[in-house]
Amino acid sequence: MRKLEQILRPKSIAVFGGRQAATVIRETIKLGYSGEIWPVHPTKNEVAGLKAYRSVADLPGTPDAAWIGVNRHITVEVVKALAERGAGGAICFASGFLETASFEDVGKRLHAELLAAAGEMPIIGPNCNGIVNYADGALFWPDQVGGVRLPEGSRGVAIIAQSSAVVHAIMMQKRGLPIAYVVTAGNQAQIGLSEIALGLIEDDRVTALGLYIEGFDSIAGYERLAARARELKKPLIAMKVGRSEQAQHATISHTASLAGSDAASGAFLKRLGIARVDSFTSFIETLKLLHMSGPLPGFQLSSMSYSGGIASVVADAAVGRRTHFPRLSGEHLARIQSAVGPLVTVANPLDFQNYVWGNEPAVTEILTAMVSGGFDFNTLVLDFPQSPESGPLNDGYLVLVRAFEVALRIHGAKGAIVSGMPENMPEQYRAEIVERGIVPMFGIAETIDAAEAAAFIGTTWREPFSQPVDTAAAGASRGGRITLDEGQAKAKLVAAGLPVPEGKRARTVEEAVVAAQSLGFPVAMKALGVAHKSEVGAVRLNLKDAQAVECAARDLSHLGSELYVERMVSDAVAELIVGFTRDPIFGAVMTLGAGGVLVELLRDTTTLLLPVTREDIEAAVLGLKLYPLLNGYRGRHKADIAAAIDAIAGIAQFVQKHAGELEELDINPLIVCAEGQGAWIADALLVLGREEQKTNG
Repeated sequence: MRKLEQILRPKSIAVFGGRQAATVIRETIKLGYSGEIWPVHPTKNEVAGLKAYRSVADLPGTPDAAWIGVNRHITVEVVKALAERGAGGAICFASGFLETASFEDVGKRLHAELLAAAGEMPIIGPNCNGIVNYADGALFWPDQVGGVRLPEGSRGVAIIAQSSAVVHAIMMQKRGLPIAYVVTAGNQAQIGLSEIALGLIEDDRVTALGLYIEGFDSIAGYERLAARARELKKPLIAMKVGRSEQAQHATISHTASLAGSDAASGAFLKRLGIARVDSFTSFIETLKLLHMSGPLPGFQLSSMSYSGGIASVVADAAVGRRTHFPRLSGEHLARIQSAVGPLVTVANPLDFQNYVWGNEPAVTEILTAMVSGGFDFNTLVLDFPQSPESGPLNDGYLVLVRAFEVALRIHGAKGAIVSGMPENMPEQYRAEIVERGIVPMFGIAETIDAAEAAAFIGTTWREPFSQPVDTAAAGASRGGRITLDEGQAKAKLVAAGLPVPEGKRARTVEEAVVAAQSLGFPVAMKALGVAHKSEVGAVRLNLKDAQAVECAARDLSHLGSELYVERMVSDAVAELIVGFTRDPIFGAVMTLGAGGVLVELLRDTTTLLLPVTREDIEAAVLGLKLYPLLNGYRGRHKADIAAAIDAIAGIAQFVQKHAGELEELDINPLIVCAEGQGAWIADALLVLGREEQKTNG
């Protein structure tokens, strides 16, 4: 860990370059920076109205931080001079280093020279705009800056990204999000997002952190960040790109980072308790909610509006999410019904109708009754007039705002006023809402996203922190690969003590019959050396006698190298898939879900990283759409879930033990039988890497 105090909170700044350096200086002055600013230019006497110095050696002192806006070759020279003088750190604006297209030789060489020149001096970038410190007014940004200086004694969020353009877009927001810092990391040549975030999170003025991630700089670094964030009670959210092939290619060309698989990235963030959102607007709204209200204790929401149409839109926005609007019942429902009267249908979301518009006692009674239900978060949907300058706000709007404030205060509850249309929350009203301790939220879908993220963090923080990810299998897949046939794969699994039906290899029809008789009927038979057997008819099931085995063996013998006969699994309730692949960043990644021949069609899967606990596996199984079938859906037999979890845990341990040689493992299906009958590995595809190939001759 490098000390980033000077570069993040500098008392003196050196700025290198011409036109863009002048912009940095002007914007810094405009933001109200009170420290020393020293322009450096080889020929100019002044830059942006300030005295310019010819070189690092000519500076009147050693700068805490420097912004370097010169070409990539000269950047290396300036960094070396700053490091030799003992500067606190530098931001490198130039591109053309490791992120250069196809990693051209000059870019790779300059990358190495830049790191050597910096030595122990922290550098941020290259290929980044820099830093805006709204708390102290310190700025390193070669463009017009959005946002406002954080008032003395105030707090705000920090936003860290690899992309300068993304940060630039976010800092232009007019949604009432107070920002303490924005920082860009560029291609993370020396310092990555996780290390920058660790430097920011210790600042008492920072309440929450938002991360825009293209590639993870360090798995261990993010684990340290998440652990420290939990200690300090400062929530983290992330916008992680790389779902599409195009985004993954763009990531490499932009930052020289590997995005990793999207499923693995999502599993990693979830494991750390970092909430993930997928749009700029949800990113901002989530940070705003976390800044004002902090993490939420759970996923139960209330919604109030004076429109049945709005209530329907709100209800639909929560479909398919953990965040939900629970049904009202008992004394709570009766209290609301008493407040709204007999002509209003009471539900959550609540349409309290506009007959009480402007009637403050009546509105206060209704909203207070609704909020009394102990929800984790309460929302009032209200769209304000567009032109506050045209006159005072209609009393009806103020009545609703005041009534909601009273309802929240009486019950010690958290809540937001939500504009159904994002633009329908003018600044004047937004500021008043904030003063009343209510979160002003823009957009219904964005509010649901924010509540979901805040509830995820709140519930995750109550659980033990996860073990560090086992990255022993990280790295690119190796060229030399060997795919074991099912018999070979199952022999390895049996040796590891995993539940595999007893089976035997057979080279001829006669050997197949003998094998079946020794195993006991019924049996299953498969052609070996075929990856997707069901697609080519290379499987026969429930063979009950020698004649059936003989016929099946004759049919299958021409499809593969040999035959495999195994004891038939009976009392099956459901089929699961348990798969592992090698991810270049995270190591062995587990896919767990509904299995069988329809696995691609159903897409009922979840992703886990190793190591996993029984609790992790159980939670993953319970989260599958298939779970009701395992739990005895509509009177069916309950599955042996405990045995399934044991089997999955054992498979995961096998993968960890063989992480260095295993490229891929696909168990489909893992047949889960009725309670007490176990779970069995019915098919297995195992791919090993080059070293194992040599071992097996």
